Amino acid sequence: MLPLLGLHHVALICSDYAASKRFYTEVLGLEILAETYRAARDSHKLDLAVNGQYVIELFSFPSPPPRPSYPEAAGLRHLAFAVPDVEAAIRHLEAHNVPCEPVRTDELTGRRFTFFSDPDGLPLEFYER
Repeated sequence: MLPLLGLHHVALICSDYAASKRFYTEVLGLEILAETYRAARDSHKLDLAVNGQYVIELFSFPSPPPRPSYPEAAGLRHLAFAVPDVEAAIRHLEAHNVPCEPVRTDELTGRRFTFFSDPDGLPLEFYER
């Protein structure tokens, strides 16, 4: 068996670097670990953490094609962030004009969750612990 140690990070490509950087850092509160501009690729790379743990590589590239989200396509479905209180998380997003879907309850765990989208329409989830 392969000895996997855990998930290292998730890489995302955004269409508007400034808007996505603001969303992930100012709205969601992720911490910037490193920020790099690669002139040869005309690309930014932003390393982001949750509670000090590296979780997201945010890239920008010139004119990326849009991501098919609806109907759902094969591949990555969404990213889920654990929160202590889904209602408080929704109020925080609403204060930043980020709409959320109605709260649902996971029929397998009994936990509450909601979906919302990043600036490029990537589905994101808050899942209550």
